[in-house]
Amino acid sequence: LFKNCVLSKKSIILLSRHVSIGACLFFSTKIKVMSEIVYVTEDGLAKMKEELNLLVAIERPNASKAIAEAREKGDLSENAEYDAAKEAQGLLELRIRKLEAEIGNARVLDATKIDITKVSVLSKVKVMNMKMKKEFTYHLVSEAEADLKQMKISVKSPIGAALLGLKKGEKVTIQIPAGAMELQVLDISI
Repeated sequence: LFKNCVLSKKSIILLSRHVSIGACLFFSTKIKVMSEIVYVTEDGLAKMKEELNLLVAIERPNASKAIAEAREKGDLSENAEYDAAKEAQGLLELRIRKLEAEIGNARVLDATKIDITKVSVLSKVKVMNMKMKKEFTYHLVSEAEADLKQMKISVKSPIGAALLGLKKGEKVTIQIPAGAMELQVLDISI
């Protein structure tokens, strides 16, 4: 189990009667919740709030019902369905706490005030992969909004972190799991 799970600086104590197999239920274990600032777009913040509302209004009551149904089936000490329902509830509560912390620490960025002379959060960066001789356009966003299918990469990812602060024409070599990648910044926009 994760005894020192650090998600940030503030602490919340989650108390659980069960410690499940290989999951994130913690018995009297401190879990640190995000307190670092999360930069998001208005759409990103709206999506986070929508997900939180869904989890609290629909998923939390469903988890409670699943536990109640499993409890009705008898002896809790040998009830795998009960253990699974408690495990699912613990994971749900962990996700809710994380979202609440992210929303509480979210700062909505105004795209009109972003300096496009250098790469920053919310920048769209057109780069040339020097080895492949291919152009890619990445949109640098927070971890909460990252979606590789839409070419939205986190500023904390290896590529995103390496691109931050670069200006048009500059090159950078990035160590990624597949090896070294050299990129040149061709254009920066919003």
